[in-house]
Amino acid sequence: MDVPAPIAPPPASPAPGPAPGAVRLSQARLGDRGVIAAVGAAADQGPGGLDAQELERRLLELGFVEGATLEVIHEGGIGRDPIAVRLDDMRVALRRRDATEILILIEESPR
Repeated sequence: MDVPAPIAPPPASPAPGPAPGAVRLSQARLGDRGVIAAVGAAADQGPGGLDAQELERRLLELGFVEGATLEVIHEGGIGRDPIAVRLDDMRVALRRRDATEILILIEESPR
């Protein structure tokens, strides 16, 4: 009796890369406005930081989701840390090291 060969799963599609022109929120300057392109913690942040999955979960719960609009409204005095952003209709403060996990498309300001 012949045993049928197992069916191989289809090849995994590559993960989508960041949108062209996207920058990390941690690189944004005071007054920059934009739209969130992606949120995803890639690696642990080292001593004192959250693990990647926990950080991503917390950012999503705070409202940092793809398509949300934001504006950088405050930078701290020492090392520009922390930052505060207007996220849709609320204000949120976060550390720059956490903001590195958020990619945004910055709107061009009219000149």
